[in-house]
Amino acid sequence: MVDGLQSSMAKIIGLIPSRLSSKRLPGKALAKIEGMPVIIHTAKRAQLSKKLDRILVCTDSQEILENCKKYDIEVVLTNGEFRNGTERIASVASKYDFEYAVDIQGDEPLVNPNHIDIVADKISNNLKNEEIIIPTLEVPFSSPETIVRVQSSLSGRIMTLTRAPVPHRYLASVATIQKHLSVIGFTKNALIKYSNLEVTPNEESEDIELLRALENDMRLYSLPVEGNSFSVDVQDDLLKARVAMKSDMFFGKY
Repeated sequence: MVDGLQSSMAKIIGLIPSRLSSKRLPGKALAKIEGMPVIIHTAKRAQLSKKLDRILVCTDSQEILENCKKYDIEVVLTNGEFRNGTERIASVASKYDFEYAVDIQGDEPLVNPNHIDIVADKISNNLKNEEIIIPTLEVPFSSPETIVRVQSSLSGRIMTLTRAPVPHRYLASVATIQKHLSVIGFTKNALIKYSNLEVTPNEESEDIELLRALENDMRLYSLPVEGNSFSVDVQDDLLKARVAMKSDMFFGKY
């Protein structure tokens, strides 16, 4: 279905933001991996989730829309004025009936469906009344500068998101940090609230969209998971994804 409102309640919806005008790798959403565009891999793997009632690609690109239709993936056109993917999916939130959303970044062709299910389960059985759930993975302290690092409290509340090499080793060495994985759980109200917020200072400095939520005192919670994934941001990532897909355990299932 393209456009149009949902006729029946979907408790958990998967929303996949996608665009062609990427800064570092223009057109990456339609770059081919094993003969299939990046965005299609992402959506097909989301369809392997056991927890999502519906999956919807949100895009401003007619080319992406046509590719999604070709592969029988539900898609909705948005405008092109958004600063980030969260703004894009938030723009359609009020048009659909759901209680929880899982944001799956469109440039994650190797996204793990099990991570989607873990996040969906956590946000929909949310005993702490958190608004946003972010899966994290422990990684070596010396990980590349480009990853988004997460610092959490002892109870799991997120204290900060940054690209800086935190924490600072002042008194003790820290062997691991948490890496933010690009699958994010939202309550519907959190998405709508985010859509009404202005860009914040740290968000603008770090270029991390969820800092807007954190700086406005929204409740973010970290969720440790096992495994890994990576986004296709530059040409080297695309080459790495093409190699990894050949031995990927989920590729043969769609």
